Amino acid sequence: MGTVISLAFPRDPAPGGHLVDDEFAAATAVVESLFQELDHTFSLYRPDSEANRLARGELLLQNASAAMRTLYADALDWRRRTEGAFTPKRPDGVVDLSGLVKGHAISEAGTSLLALGLHHWCLNAGGDVLVSGSPLPGSTQPGSTPPTSKAWQAGIVDPADRRALVAGYALGAGRRHAALATSGSAERGHHIWRQRGAAEEFVQVSVAAADVVTADVLATAIVAGGAPMLDRAADGWDISVLAVTAEGELLATPGFRS
Repeated sequence: MGTVISLAFPRDPAPGGHLVDDEFAAATAVVESLFQELDHTFSLYRPDSEANRLARGELLLQNASAAMRTLYADALDWRRRTEGAFTPKRPDGVVDLSGLVKGHAISEAGTSLLALGLHHWCLNAGGDVLVSGSPLPGSTQPGSTPPTSKAWQAGIVDPADRRALVAGYALGAGRRHAALATSGSAERGHHIWRQRGAAEEFVQVSVAAADVVTADVLATAIVAGGAPMLDRAADGWDISVLAVTAEGELLATPGFRS
């Protein structure tokens, strides 16, 4: 998928306990295996991938794997829910599921980590983050009612200065959002197609949501659809949004202002 993946665990995953080497090896192996498997099918960076065979017209969608057809169906549903701001096709008509694959891969990896009995971790793939539990299990935030553990802190990079942060956001530890995704042109250049008639209003959009697929899709949709899509997303989903305009101004929903 052309991106870097990192997996972080607390120093003490449980009171008095430590993540043993075998558990750490199993966790990294399952994440690496899952991303490699999805990369082999969906990556447009691999000439031999199924996605590239579709793009070159060597394979018809109806003859593609069940995984490809299922993800394409999911993308069509997101196109309907975002009124066309998110789309599974490039302007030339070629199927391109890149906007959905990374979030799907992170989500599947998170499910696998939980199945291994690991409940405190932070998984980051190219800046899109999914967390579980707390970086300090058993801790209590001062003044929190009901008591909550310390949250993971996700930073959002300034698109005008990649060495600086424009904001941070607390994830996990009982809070309503466990995922944060960012889309825009600062890291990879212009790779998001604008919805027809939409102005180029935002250079970067970050969305926090309960799940990483929703966060990733809506971040892309808001960049593509501009302010009208931002309004629809903020009204229709339980999310927080931070958008950086082309002029460098910040637009934030209440979750990012608290």
